[in-house]
Amino acid sequence: MNSILEVNGLDIKIPDRTLFKNLKFKIPPNALTCITGENGVGKSTLIKHLLQDLDHNYTVHTRFAINRDQVQYVPQLRNIDDEYPLCICDFVSLGFKHRILPWNSKAMNIKLAGILQDTKLTAIQNRALGRASGGEKQRAYLAQALCSDPELLILDEATASLDRTAKHFLLKLLKQIMQKRDLTVLFITHDPELIDAYADYELHLANQSATMTKKGAE
Repeated sequence: MNSILEVNGLDIKIPDRTLFKNLKFKIPPNALTCITGENGVGKSTLIKHLLQDLDHNYTVHTRFAINRDQVQYVPQLRNIDDEYPLCICDFVSLGFKHRILPWNSKAMNIKLAGILQDTKLTAIQNRALGRASGGEKQRAYLAQALCSDPELLILDEATASLDRTAKHFLLKLLKQIMQKRDLTVLFITHDPELIDAYADYELHLANQSATMTKKGAE
């Protein structure tokens, strides 16, 4: 199996215990891999450790086939309240890197329009993000991450606060975007229904180790 990320012999410790010992797994490209495990097993800690390794070009136990600029991490929580004034369009635009001018270039605006269309945000792009629903906010976070053309997208519990309809809408959209952009996704989740419906692989963390299982998603 080709891999966009390979982990071999990785130990991760925190002050009170060892989270993982001799961890081994590979993440296949252009697939949705769900990272699962009980609360406290260390799912988010593992991701943060891997990103730190990538930041420092550390490859003894982790090997990425891409560089840090090609990875986007979307955290579970954002400091966005009902009074957040920035409109969805402007918020998404913050994802553009290496912008010289304080406004978007013509090329950026063309790209932005395509991303808003892909994430079904065009009709509400001028709405204040603080006034958006939970599902709309998550799509805006996804759209912002897509502005940098990532090859690997990491979503940390993106559906945790959404209702069932919004969860499935987001995941169906994500699968479409993955196919269109040749995107690889790591999705931390506790939701077995979403795993069964959309995952290509499941990386289950337990007992300080990891087990990779191929799933049945198309």
